[in-house]
Amino acid sequence: MEVLFAMAPQGGGEGSMVSTLIMFAAIFAIFYFMIIRPQQKKAKEREALLSSVKKGDKVITASGMHGTVAGLDDTTVLVDVGNNIKIKMERTAIGSVVSSKE
Repeated sequence: MEVLFAMAPQGGGEGSMVSTLIMFAAIFAIFYFMIIRPQQKKAKEREALLSSVKKGDKVITASGMHGTVAGLDDTTVLVDVGNNIKIKMERTAIGSVVSSKE
């Protein structure tokens, strides 16, 4: 007996290549909108917070210290933590601004 094998046409690879590229584009779009874009938004908000700190603001540092901003520099902040004890630290060490002196 003779067995006949049906062969698939050789030109069928282009359709699967296009669908693979579409799938990779969809995965990239999902990663962008679910991961990259929210992180960029948080970074912009944090940068705005750090640039808006002014003298007299009550802040909490990333390490958990509470204090009042006594002085500002381009990259550093002088924080009064009580009893006239002042600590000089980087602006990036500020975790949050609790209240502003107005």
